[in-house]
Formats: sequence, structure tokens, C-alpha cells
Amino acid sequence: MSEQMPFPLPPNLPRPQDDGACRHLEGMAMPPITLTSTAGRLVNLASLPGPRTVIYCYPMTGVPGQPLPQGWDEIPGARGCTPQTCAFRDHYQELTALGAHVFGLSTQTTEYQREMAERLHLPFEVLSDSEFRFCRALRLPTFEVEGKSYVKRLTIIVRDGKIEKVFYPVFPPDKNAEEVIEWLRRNPV
Repeated sequence: MSEQMPFPLPPNLPRPQDDGACRHLEGMAMPPITLTSTAGRLVNLASLPGPRTVIYCYPMTGVPGQPLPQGWDEIPGARGCTPQTCAFRDHYQELTALGAHVFGLSTQTTEYQREMAERLHLPFEVLSDSEFRFCRALRLPTFEVEGKSYVKRLTIIVRDGKIEKVFYPVFPPDKNAEEVIEWLRRNPV
């Protein structure tokens, strides 16, 4: 089902540590922020579809043939955005069968994300927080490389307008979709 990944995970990928940067999120209301999706529509994060919505946040997907930022593989939690996205794509039917609507989210522009969504044949939309409005509103953890800021990898499950569950840190990234499915099965609506 999955095509060969253009950016395979190296075997010695550094494991991110839980720095406590997401402990405040569970129970928070989703902010009334509207972001553009790869489908070209506006999505109000305070009015997400239900019964649950899964939003996996990731730093940056690479583009085949273009180098990743210098030192990307040495940054805990940076590498693995494409494998994580492919896993959510490959498990999409299971997630929707469990009542979850799925969105990806990064701080890349919608145009950048659209190329990736088409190339990877994503059945779900990816949201652009290129202005960091969502990241700031929820005080999401970020990091900087080569003068650019990126959101750290995390996944939230939203129910009735509030954050019900947070996966952070996410490691390995290609197993995140399976962890979400397992949690949804143990916690039915």
C-alpha cells in the first residue's frame, strides 16, 4: 500500500526527550483560528468535525532532490515528517472507522504542502500555520534551524472543541498513527 519513502529514517535517529512543553495542552479549548488547507478551504479550529479530530503537527516535509537543512538529522524529533505523513495516509481508513477526522499541520506554506499532499496521495487535508497563529495560541513547542522556526512534532486529539489527548514527544514518527489508533480503540466515544 505504501510507496517507497523518499526520506527513509536513519537507524541512529536521536530520540526526543519530553521537555514538558506540551503538559498544559490537555483540556485546553481549541482557539478560534482559521487556517488554510491543502484543499484550498478555510478550517476553523474551534469548529472541527467530530466526533474526534486528530491533528498531527510536524516540522517540515522535504522535497525529493532538495537537501534538508544543515544538521537536520541530529536534531531530536526533526527527521521523519514524510514517514509520519505516509503512516497517517496508510492508516487513514482505520482512523476514520474509529470516528476520527485527520489533519496534518506544519508551518510551511499551503503551496509547499500542496506539492507534498499530491506527491504522497494524501486522502486528508494538511493545514498551514505559516504565520504561527495556532502555535502561539496553544504555546506549542518550536525550534530554529538556519534562521527558520519549526513546530516540534506532536499529535493532538480534539473532542468537542477541547484537546483530549496529546502525544509528545512523538518517536519514532512512522509509528505515531498506530499509537493514535491504539489510543482511539482503548478510548471509544
